[in-house]
Amino acid sequence: MSANRIAVIDYGMGNLHSVASALEHVAPDAEVLVSAERDVIETADHIIFPGVGAIRDCMAEIRRLGFDQLVPELVASGRPVLGICVGMQALMERSEENGGVDCLAQLDGEVKFFGKDLRDESGQHLKVPHMGWNQVSQNQSHPMWHNIADGERFYFVHSYYVSAMSGEVVGRCHYGVDFDVAVAHGNLFAVQFHPEKSHTAGLQLLKNFVGWDGQA
Repeated sequence: MSANRIAVIDYGMGNLHSVASALEHVAPDAEVLVSAERDVIETADHIIFPGVGAIRDCMAEIRRLGFDQLVPELVASGRPVLGICVGMQALMERSEENGGVDCLAQLDGEVKFFGKDLRDESGQHLKVPHMGWNQVSQNQSHPMWHNIADGERFYFVHSYYVSAMSGEVVGRCHYGVDFDVAVAHGNLFAVQFHPEKSHTAGLQLLKNFVGWDGQA
């Protein structure tokens, strides 16, 4: 099932232009809709839920716009949904950021802070946020990994990381600690990294999403 209409949910938190441009590149025949309108988003057969910034601000806008109800409805509809970066974090149960914020609970797990004294195995201090390229280990097979090598590098920018239910984790990474960077549950797939900034591998992931039918 290839996407004819792809909605990028716009709640004012994310570089939506780069996401839309990447989608238009990998799916030139699809209609890409960047919108905050429920009626528009509901017409799409594939949905992207992006996000950058502080989770408190993101969740405030998500709730203000009614997306705290819409996103679970979209997930329940069986249509493929892709969460990106803070969009992934917002799909979890709760985040430690901003003193603790309840999220959408579409995926089991929580979001944790890397810490102010993060160090590598040699004791070298690591900067937070985790910013730049890092290898992703595919610990479970999934259609979204099609034509993407295990250990491929993707681009990250984040200070908080996901700790999800192990059965739903399909990709992991290491930066001082092991953490979950790709989580899948039915028709929902979410990644911590930015596929739209990850060159060939990121474009392949978006291409896989466009062609994905929502089945594992």
